[in-house]
Amino acid sequence: MASPAHKINDGVLKVTIWRNPGEKGNYYTVNPTRSYKKDDDAWKESDSLNADDCLAMAELLREAYAWIKNAKRADAKARRDSQQAA
Repeated sequence: MASPAHKINDGVLKVTIWRNPGEKGNYYTVNPTRSYKKDDDAWKESDSLNADDCLAMAELLREAYAWIKNAKRADAKARRDSQQAA
């Protein structure tokens, strides 16, 4: 399995960003999760949020958007540089 391109955390909340190769270059997907402890003290992850988590997750998603925007710019620059070198 590939490793994530980037992770952003805030307490038990996390956004994982994945870089995926496509026909027209890379594209990015985002997985928002919330960690919680099960009865056996094992940590689990869920995509279900509490009402109190919404604003914090919105901020994490905003940060993810900004990170992806910069990554796309870097991808485009690398493609242009590669084409010019050929």
